[in-house]
Order: sequence, then structure tokens, then C-alpha cells
Amino acid sequence: MSAHSTREESTLREEMTRIGKSLFDRGYTVGTAGNISVRLDDGWLITPTDACLGDLDPARIAKVNTAGEWLAGDAPSKTLALHRAVYDRQPDIHAVVHTHSTHLVALTLAGVWHRDDVVPPLTPYHVMKVGHIPLLAYHRPGDPAVAAQVRELASSVRGVLLDRLGPVVWHRSLREASATLEELEETARLFLMARLQGATPEPLNAGQITELCTQFGVRW
Repeated sequence: MSAHSTREESTLREEMTRIGKSLFDRGYTVGTAGNISVRLDDGWLITPTDACLGDLDPARIAKVNTAGEWLAGDAPSKTLALHRAVYDRQPDIHAVVHTHSTHLVALTLAGVWHRDDVVPPLTPYHVMKVGHIPLLAYHRPGDPAVAAQVRELASSVRGVLLDRLGPVVWHRSLREASATLEELEETARLFLMARLQGATPEPLNAGQITELCTQFGVRW
């Protein structure tokens, strides 16, 4: 490994630790739920199995090669196959974040907006930063059937919502993936709050969405 690659890997380990703690501290995940991964030139870094995102040790974050073989750190998360499904399908994606965010999990229990679009486009930033997020039927954590479904969807959406388990979001960088997840959770929170008040929140209309796409060059 070159000195540059070593420095880059060290920087990514620190970033995973920092963002994992930020997500945990703000309640996006609890206990040992959730996992984060980033792409390397020669494989991936992924949080260890049963690790707490609020208390990651950069040196113990798992490293796997492009064949998925465990090389260093603690044993990788049992959701490794799910993360690899995204990376294998999307070469420009460099980070995947999975949390058990409260409002998104609650939405799977209370009823999503549509199975192909779990929350309505209530805000411009949901349209610009998140897009369509489908619901995947419940499977146990680490079930290979989930990875197979994600592989089929990875090139057409920015993430999925796992029934009773929470969101999985991917992007070009860990910072962008984290921000997308946060925007998705906020939309779910707004949607549930409105429903609890007996309101039926009106989504942005087609013309408003088209204007956002045209003005900001985003995909919806």
C-alpha cells in the first residue's frame, strides 16, 4: 500500500468515527444498531459487527478486500453483502450508511405513504437531496435476499427503507450519505407529526418539483 493510500485510509477511518458518533449522539441510531462503510481503492472499510456507532475505534474498523474477504480490524458487519451490492452496481458511490432511525422505523409500523415512495415530497430539500425511497419487505438482519433486492435498485434510487429495521442510504461521499439520511428522517418526522395531528400533508405538486429539478439540476 502506498503512503498516499495509507493516509487516505486513516482519514476515512477518522471520518467514519466522527460521523458515527454524530449520528449516535443525535439519536439516529441506538445501542449497537446501524453500520457505515466507505469505498477504498482496494476494498472497503465497514464498521464491525455489533459495534456502537457512538463509540467506534478507528483502528478496529473492519477492512475487506474487493472479494469481500476480511483483512484487518474487528469482524465486519453482518450487512456486508448489502453494502457490497451497492458498490458492485454503482462505481461512483463511495459510502453507505444504515441506521435504525426512530421516525423511519415508526413509519414502517404506522404505514408508509407508498411502497415505492415511503414519504411524500413535502419539502424542496427532500426532492433535491433524497428522491424516491422504496420500502423493502421485512427480512432478518443480514439476509442475502435484501442484498439481492438492493443490487437491483442501487442504480435508480439513493436508498431504501427496510421494514422494521430502518434506512440504507448511499452517496458519493460519507458526508453526503449522512446528510441524505438526515433529510429523509426529517421528512418522515414531519409526515408522522402531521398525521398525528389528523392532517393529510399535501406534497409538492408536479410543477413545483419540475422547477426544482430544472433550477438545481437534480434528479427526481
